[in-house]
Amino acid sequence: MRHLPLIATGAAFIVPQPATAQAAPAKSQAAVQLDRLFAESDAAYLMRNPREAIARGDLRYADRYGDGISDAWWAAERKAAQDDLRRLSAIDRAALTPAQELDYETFAWLQRDTIAATEPAMLAITKRLPLDHMGGAQATYPSFASGQGTAPFATLADYENNLKRHAGYVAYLDAAIARMREGMAAGIVQPKLVVRAMIEQLDALIAQGVEGSTFYGPVQRFPAAIAAADRARLTAAYAAAIRDELTPAHKRLRAFLADTYLPAARDTVGITALPGGPAFYANAIAHNTTRTMTAEEVHALGLREVARIRSEMDAIRTRTGFKGDLPAFFEFIRTDPRFKPKSREALADAYRAIGRRVEARVGEQFSTIPRTPLEIRPYEPYREKSQPGGSYEPGSADGKRPGIFYFNAYDLPSRTSPGMETLFLHEAVPGHHFQVSIAQENPDLPAFMRFRYNTAYVEGWALYAESLWKELGMETDPYARFGGLDDEMLRAMRLVVDSGLHAKGWTRDQAIAYMLANSGMGRTDATAEVERYIAWPGQALAYKVGQLTISRLKAKAQAALGPRFDPRAFHAQVLESGSLPMGVLETKIDRWIAASKG
Repeated sequence: MRHLPLIATGAAFIVPQPATAQAAPAKSQAAVQLDRLFAESDAAYLMRNPREAIARGDLRYADRYGDGISDAWWAAERKAAQDDLRRLSAIDRAALTPAQELDYETFAWLQRDTIAATEPAMLAITKRLPLDHMGGAQATYPSFASGQGTAPFATLADYENNLKRHAGYVAYLDAAIARMREGMAAGIVQPKLVVRAMIEQLDALIAQGVEGSTFYGPVQRFPAAIAAADRARLTAAYAAAIRDELTPAHKRLRAFLADTYLPAARDTVGITALPGGPAFYANAIAHNTTRTMTAEEVHALGLREVARIRSEMDAIRTRTGFKGDLPAFFEFIRTDPRFKPKSREALADAYRAIGRRVEARVGEQFSTIPRTPLEIRPYEPYREKSQPGGSYEPGSADGKRPGIFYFNAYDLPSRTSPGMETLFLHEAVPGHHFQVSIAQENPDLPAFMRFRYNTAYVEGWALYAESLWKELGMETDPYARFGGLDDEMLRAMRLVVDSGLHAKGWTRDQAIAYMLANSGMGRTDATAEVERYIAWPGQALAYKVGQLTISRLKAKAQAALGPRFDPRAFHAQVLESGSLPMGVLETKIDRWIAASKG
């Protein structure tokens, strides 16, 4: 797929610089201590998590896959957070600037969140469920190492490092088997449907063989700098790694899952069915929303949002002249041939066209346009069945690796076109691509605020970005506007369904039926969504909570500033500091409103 560059054109996109450079004011001792803490903490974090470093373009540990599973690794993560919080508390907050205070609060939240996640009661579940079909190593590492993912393949060292990382990946999968055996003994196991989905992924990887393997991709696209002799040697080495290391590891994992783990897996789907599950879900709510909310509060909020959006959907149904009721309209959207993509390439072409339309208007709402290019790409066949309708993979801070908007072309007859514009706004521009890239490209931010995210901010922003459809000239067709509402409905239903599954004893089929009854989603998408919530308790709650926070802050700013309100300035305030917990974001916007009043 071609790149979709988003390039600023015109002075409106350029932040003017003063004619004469001014010397930066001297930092207070507290600010110097804060900077040192941030730098040292981040350096240690990257050493413990080398693939995170690779994603940033830091290749010091690029020959390592990383641990991520041993008791020693978990203990190191917890101790680092405790030590960082102790050092942070010794810094004089009164000597910090308002911006530095925001950094301080964000860092403190991150450490407290890590400590909460590594409490023994939480790790009793987390350690024993190391793999799932959404974020498991077998679902993510093949793309990472494919030559078209996060890992770079520009030099001979890049190719050699990738081979070395494979050994760590194999070791991780074998360690995951040991962890799952621990889980079986403790009664902490995945639902059967999650296990079956992982088996399908492994079957797809194994069936690729050697030269058709995702892992073989790098040696099919050598850069010119790699000499012929090295190409031949590496091609043989990559084939041997797939044949002798990777495929046997996938077969071992597949055999364990199918023969040993699946019979022991559970028929229940909610995390609260596990020992310690209710406390685990409470922590998942706090982690993903950055708020203090109960499952009951989440569920009630979701029901209110579903009712509101249904009313707006019904207005669209009336506007189109459709004669049936809303459930009949949902079925019409799902089944009418006019809404079906003709082919994978036609789907890609349509997303490119949407991108060009957004690009033409985005400067009206944003004063900063990322330098990082955007690529539009379908999911790889080995994982497309279990993936959502779309997702985003960040590019590199230097812009050399593009951000990738993945769309799902699996089971095309189940796909519909009305939601395409809003999906692009969410996953690509001005959603995740802007949010991630603007932060990464800002070298003045501490590294942890440039590159690490909380889900409420990240997904809240992307859902908020969907609400800019009118300002960006999108969804002018009533069916496309219905698609926008349908996507918002998805996020509202997530509050109901996720809390239903994990706190109210809902079944998988009950959750799917609820989503089909309240939206125009196809059964394939609804099923994939529900199975995602089952695998990732609480993650789906972040979207609506974050979006409602940002929308409320925007309305507050508009009411306070009146005609002086500039959406470009508001969006810069939300985006320029990177990922903030919702409470910290509120503090920042309140300060900005007060300062803007003059």
